[in-house]
Amino acid sequence: MTPGVRAPALLVTAEGSVFAGEAAGAALPIATGELVFNTAMSGYQEVITDPSYAGQVVCFTNTHIGNYGTNAEDDEAAVPRCRGIVVCDLTTEPSNWRSTEGLEPFLIRHGIPAITGVDTRRLTRHVRRAGAVPCAFGTAPEHELHAAATSARGTDGMDLVSEVTTATFSTHGDGALRIVAFDFGVKSTMVRQLAQLGTVTVVPAGTSADEVLSLDPDGVFLSNGPGDPAALGGPTATVADLVGRVPIFGICLGHQVLATALGGSTYKLPFGHHGANHPVQRVATGEVEITSQNHNYAVAADSIPDAQVTHINLNDGVIEGFRSLTTAAFSVQYHPEAAPGPHDARYLFGEFRDLMHGQPAGAGSR
Repeated sequence: MTPGVRAPALLVTAEGSVFAGEAAGAALPIATGELVFNTAMSGYQEVITDPSYAGQVVCFTNTHIGNYGTNAEDDEAAVPRCRGIVVCDLTTEPSNWRSTEGLEPFLIRHGIPAITGVDTRRLTRHVRRAGAVPCAFGTAPEHELHAAATSARGTDGMDLVSEVTTATFSTHGDGALRIVAFDFGVKSTMVRQLAQLGTVTVVPAGTSADEVLSLDPDGVFLSNGPGDPAALGGPTATVADLVGRVPIFGICLGHQVLATALGGSTYKLPFGHHGANHPVQRVATGEVEITSQNHNYAVAADSIPDAQVTHINLNDGVIEGFRSLTTAAFSVQYHPEAAPGPHDARYLFGEFRDLMHGQPAGAGSR
């Protein structure tokens, strides 16, 4: 390929819709994954390195991606787990004093394929109509891409946590409170927020309740992560065993796991919530928070016994938070650590601190 000239590429969805573009990043003949779109105006590096995107191809709705480059401080995990990215215009000459590497070299270094020059507005409208569908993109012929998209799996029934969780225990911070954080795909910003509360021990998703309790924790944190919560029978049983024995705070997938452990159920949204500007109302006060979100699944309304809904998504009514009425446990569906996104909801980490100190607290109850 001539320097500066990109190879033609196509993106084909499982039902046969075709979108033209050009190969970028770690260009591959065929890359597959479940197609979702993200509406954040910035924070593309944090999105790409968020382990919750494992198994997915991310379409960025913002027109220009890569403007401010990348830097190691903004990584949410050591390596990206998404299957690829789709953009309208991939910037090749970033400008920012924090930038140490352009986005495309970053993608190439991590082996992440991309397709640029795509009509992402049309593609986003398609996903809104068709839902989060499997797709394939790359430089292969259209019929091969269609065949790959047709055979590709979505996230339904998939345990993707086992692909992203840590293999070892690690400790962060040195405060008096002891927190055990389950790594279902935890983001670095979450760990930093928790480390401001106390000493955090990050443990693999498969850690048993007895192992957790042997660490004598003041609280247990359930992190974000990828895939279908219904496929996480082991971690859910562990959390059910911990309920009532230690205060628990969950975020995103952790919210879904806690709800299931308490007897609730989950379902898949048509195209999920992926962005940094979702309005969420705190039921107790009526206040509205602008939140960062990334989830394809949600907790079914009225499915959790003895629980109080604390937060509601104002776009579609999805449950965004609840607290147990019988035990010290609460969770939210969105991302209060907000990387990227607004910091409206970071008070929730303070509510977790209060809960560990034995004070009554429920997400948004104050």
